[in-house]
Amino acid sequence: MRYLKFIWSFLSMSIAYLGIVFDGPITWALILYAFVLIPIIELSSSGSKINLTKEQEQEYLNDPIFDFLIYLIVPFQYGLLILFCFNIQRDLQLYELVGKVFTFGLACGVYGINVAHELGHRVKKYEQFMAKSLLLTSQYMHFFIEHNRGHHNKVSTVDDPATSRFNEPIYVFWIRSIFGSFMSAWSLEAFRLKKQGKSVVSIYNEMLWYQIIQLSLLLIILIVFNWQTMLLYWCSAVIGFLLLETVNYIEHYGLQRVKGESSYHKVLPIHSWNSNHFIGRGILFELSRHSDHHYRANRKYQILKHHEEAPQMPTGYPGMMVLSLFPPFWFRVMNPRVGRLKEKYSQVLS
Repeated sequence: MRYLKFIWSFLSMSIAYLGIVFDGPITWALILYAFVLIPIIELSSSGSKINLTKEQEQEYLNDPIFDFLIYLIVPFQYGLLILFCFNIQRDLQLYELVGKVFTFGLACGVYGINVAHELGHRVKKYEQFMAKSLLLTSQYMHFFIEHNRGHHNKVSTVDDPATSRFNEPIYVFWIRSIFGSFMSAWSLEAFRLKKQGKSVVSIYNEMLWYQIIQLSLLLIILIVFNWQTMLLYWCSAVIGFLLLETVNYIEHYGLQRVKGESSYHKVLPIHSWNSNHFIGRGILFELSRHSDHHYRANRKYQILKHHEEAPQMPTGYPGMMVLSLFPPFWFRVMNPRVGRLKEKYSQVLS
């Protein structure tokens, strides 16, 4: 039973495979499943606030199956990439082609980036390698640097490009976060190299290597297939990182840490939006228990906890992502909640 909730993630992956391999309306099955069916189910249900006991946490940490589940995503994602490149070569109707592009784009966001996010927090080199490999499929390898060294230090502050501000439309946030995070990653890497006494323009610069590797993948697709396949793959990658940025938008919207005389208040569970809804938690490998992740970034996904003081979204992450695309409705739903939180937690929220 401990693994049962994560079957939703592999069900989603299976639907993605069907949408890529077969033609017709099924090419849109994953999009409808993720952003119509699941939001309807989660809107009419409530999540579980149950946490594991200390004994259960240790048992889950010692269980290798939890690691195996996310390791398995790596070959699945690359298998889907190869199938995508081959299957968009056929004579397809426009709606089928667009459906396949969005299907693989969704896989890039949910598996290419979300699972990379989990593995990127691990300390083992092979797990970090898997994280970077998954980020490569979304052309977003700089996330490995910016998220770990930037976002987690600056989260819920105006200094963090990946934290959405109160009354900021998502379309403005996308531009600010995408370009701001990329530049932040360059700055963080330059700072690391200067601290080590190494040149920024050198073989030690990970950001330079990331660009070379990403361009190499595009070149390989161009050579093996054609420019159209490369362009369609790139469109899917863009959809993938836009999904990431949409998640970033909903996770910290309007929650800004109070700044003291010398530094910001420490990160607390109150500084992230959460959802305990069962399906979203399973598909995203517990990402929606985001407060505990920021409170203790080294905690593995299977033991993330619910915090009573953590602000809860009215529905799951998939539904909130859809809502965020319509700013007037998003503000109407979320702004009053932000206002009440600021009144209640004025000492830590500004």
